[in-house]
Amino acid sequence: MANVLRISEAATLALHTLALLSSRPGEIMSTHKIAKRLEASEAHLAKVLQRLARMGLVRSIRGARGGFVLGRDPEGVTLLEAYEAIDGPLRPSTCLMGHKVCRDKGCILGGLLEEINHDVKQHLASQKLSELTHIFEDDDGEVEKNNAA
Repeated sequence: MANVLRISEAATLALHTLALLSSRPGEIMSTHKIAKRLEASEAHLAKVLQRLARMGLVRSIRGARGGFVLGRDPEGVTLLEAYEAIDGPLRPSTCLMGHKVCRDKGCILGGLLEEINHDVKQHLASQKLSELTHIFEDDDGEVEKNNAA
């Protein structure tokens, strides 16, 4: 079944990366380690991290033991800010077709699209990274192997 809510792969990767970094305050994580934990393309993640760095959401640490850390206090970063750092301003969709085909006689979904768009934006705006640290806490990213005989 297809998801009703569609968030780009890049924005999804950014949201998860920031949640992961917020669960490890001060820890420098390499692109490789983040990509491995999120089961994501390292090349795609590198591009996302560059955009997050330009927006100040992450800081790049150079060197052999370099990587990325959060660029700001997770208490002051909302999911909406993280989303918009990648995909730009969240603009509400007014038609499933991408352009208005029902004219001024209403929408086949009534006001559902406007309501959903409002709710999604409100949720993203109200959710702070600091509230998500539990998602990746005590998680070393390694898959445990079941050695049962």
